[in-house]
Amino acid sequence: MNKVRRMAALQARAFNKIGYGVLQIDLFGCGDSSGEFREARWDIWKQDIALAVNWLKERSTAPINLWGCRLGALLALDFTCSVVYHIDNILLWQPILNGQSFLTQFLRFELASKIFSHDSQEINNVSLLRNTLANGKVLEVAGYELSPELTGAIDRLKINDFNPVDHTIHWIEIVADINQPISSAKINIMEKWMKGGNTVEITQVSCLPFWITQEISECQNLISITSDLFTDQSKDVN
Repeated sequence: MNKVRRMAALQARAFNKIGYGVLQIDLFGCGDSSGEFREARWDIWKQDIALAVNWLKERSTAPINLWGCRLGALLALDFTCSVVYHIDNILLWQPILNGQSFLTQFLRFELASKIFSHDSQEINNVSLLRNTLANGKVLEVAGYELSPELTGAIDRLKINDFNPVDHTIHWIEIVADINQPISSAKINIMEKWMKGGNTVEITQVSCLPFWITQEISECQNLISITSDLFTDQSKDVN
């Protein structure tokens, strides 16, 4: 979360320069928002988005777009597919394809930290960590306290299960080489969404994966390309 914050702020300012009003929110239990992360729930986060959309609607009649990065991209899709609000464009930065795989990768941070500290007695495998959650216990990973309720919801997420209808979806992938082919799994998802009346475009951008770099990093190519995708639609929007 803290790795992405700077890129999100830079992109928000870039959007503003081309005529967009941007509302950045800290979800419940995150950042400066109320609550502890252990109290966070997927449905609460969707309610947070609903509050944000209502706040915008009270102040503007402009179309509303949703923008999410990584797991936040799935949150944006889930919200769009499960509520009556009309969302115009959906911007997905490096969306997670499978929540279970994402959570497994996150749990490995805990294993890596214990190995690095040479605390061999504390080293467990991912299955044991998952058992802790399955038994209803909060698990601390990389300084975050994960609740069984939140991790259970994330585990069930699959991008292919979402069926948006009549939206423009900008999907941006960070890659090492922009000439590498887009995976068949992503193409299948794109084709499925297009059958639902959506306009879908997958764009590949070459830069470092800023969400996992050791130091806070920037990707100016991502900001420029994202801004270009929205420049033609930048009149009176949020």
